[in-house]
Amino acid sequence: MALDLSKYTVPAARPLPVILLLDGSGSMYGEKIASLNAAVNEMIQSFKSLSAKEVDINLGIITFGATVDNPVQLQSVKNIEQIHFDANGGTPMGTALKMAKDMVEDKEIIPSKGYRPAVVLVSDGEPNDSWQGPMQAFIKEGRSSKCDRFAIAIDGNGEQADRNVLKMFLEGTENQVYEASDASKIKDCFRQVTMSVSVRSKSKDPNKLIALPPAAADMAKNNDFMKELDALLGD
Repeated sequence: MALDLSKYTVPAARPLPVILLLDGSGSMYGEKIASLNAAVNEMIQSFKSLSAKEVDINLGIITFGATVDNPVQLQSVKNIEQIHFDANGGTPMGTALKMAKDMVEDKEIIPSKGYRPAVVLVSDGEPNDSWQGPMQAFIKEGRSSKCDRFAIAIDGNGEQADRNVLKMFLEGTENQVYEASDASKIKDCFRQVTMSVSVRSKSKDPNKLIALPPAAADMAKNNDFMKELDALLGD
């Protein structure tokens, strides 16, 4: 009798999707867009170091500026190298939210076996398209309403992010808007998001949203914060 090899298949790691909605409008030009690129690339490297048999962090990036684009389609972070994008145009956040919702609702892109997605909205201004409807649909309807949502406000270059819009994106969550008072603070904000996703990826139930201790915000500003995270998790 032939051996049935299907009985010995190693279970594949379940994906934990992370979707970044990044403001690439003209007001982000210069130091802000350079710092944003650096922060995203640091996040990618940090996620790569968290590879595990049970959880595979997947990353997708949507940019909104002169156009709304999906330069990094949702995939295992292990397959992503350094990213770079430029800044120009307006702030079509509503269209970006529509694209993100379509991505989350598509079970071929995010299968049902995947863990709860984390979605990060980053902006340095206010939307200049029709955004209210797409925002309400994202936070209140379908699978997207169950996402873990984060928001980062970037100020500087004479621009200030619209806090009311970003707070609306966080409605129904316990998360607060992360504040980047200038370009130099962008990395700190991304490190806090990275830490939150990292804790979920290493927990017994990655679907459960975990409140980080107050000290986590200060830890995230440390260049060795991933080592401190391991200490926090008891690794």
